[in-house]
Order: sequence, then C-alpha cells, then structure tokens
Amino acid sequence: MKRHRLNIKNISVAVVILLAIYLVFSSGYHDYKSDGIIKNTRPEDVWNYVADFSKMRLLNPSILNFKILSDGGNTHDFRYTVEYTERLNHWPYWLNTARANFKVVKSMPNIEPQIYSIESQHETCFFKGLYCLHADSEASFVARDNDTYCTEKIRYECPPFLGAACKRELEFQRKAVIHNLTVIFNRKH
Repeated sequence: MKRHRLNIKNISVAVVILLAIYLVFSSGYHDYKSDGIIKNTRPEDVWNYVADFSKMRLLNPSILNFKILSDGGNTHDFRYTVEYTERLNHWPYWLNTARANFKVVKSMPNIEPQIYSIESQHETCFFKGLYCLHADSEASFVARDNDTYCTEKIRYECPPFLGAACKRELEFQRKAVIHNLTVIFNRKH
C-alpha cells in the first residue's frame, strides 16, 4: 500500500515537472497590428506624449507603477529602460513585472515625410520572475493631412492554450491607448 502511494506521488511529480517544462519551452510567438487616427494633431506631439513613460499610466490602465532604470541620448535617438508593474485586465488579481527597453527615434529634419517611431522590447515575468515572456513592438506616428496616423506592430510570446486570452489582453490595452490618446488630444483643442 505504501509503495503504491509512493509510485502515484512520483508519477504526479514527474507529470507536473514535464508540464512545467513544456509550458516554459513551448511558448509561441504571435503577431498583432493596431492602428488609429488622432484627429487634428501633429505626429511629433503624439509621439512625444507616448514616448514619455510617465504618461503611459494615463494611456494604459493596466500599468500600476514604474521606475526608470536608465536613460540617455539626443532629440533624434533617445533610449531608456523601465521596470513596471501591471495588473492584467482579464485577470485583475494577477500582477506581473516587466522590464522594457525603449528606443525613441525621429527622422532627421530634411527627410520627408517626417517619421516618428518608438521601438521597444519587453520581458514580462510572472511568479516572481520564474516564468517570463517576451514581446517586441514598433510604433510609428506620421502625418495624414491635419491628423496623426498611429500604427503599432507587436510580436509577442504566449503560453500554449492561452492564445485567445493573450490576444484579448493585448487588444484591450492597445484599444485603450488609442482611445485615451484621442480623448487627451481632443481636450487640448
């Protein structure tokens, strides 16, 4: 009887370990693209606003707090690293900590059309850093008549079986950012 319990326990532990290894090493990448128009704005103004991570808490309701770890550069190529904590919208009791590297770039003045971009690489960790996922983002802001056309391409990792949940969370955050940018810039005019 005791030996039978020991075998079940060993098998259970082995199954849990194998499942954990599978989840860690089988996270797949997915692509997502979002866009929107911010009416009656200049791309540089929208770009400056989004590039300032202290404003990100107003744009993305998931972000709770942040700390700038490093920054430097010039007007045309500014870089910074930030660590932030967020609460996922669809799992509000589940916090994660992320570290992101940002590259904030605008094309030189003699280049037409002027292109303003923000590239970022994120490492989002769960379970006190035991399980981390990665994402890369490229956002651009260009003039379209008197408006700003914003696009963002995101390549993100998601654990197996959670593809729909990851996409739903990403869509919520990206739509919130565009909506909040629209509200903020409409108030200014």
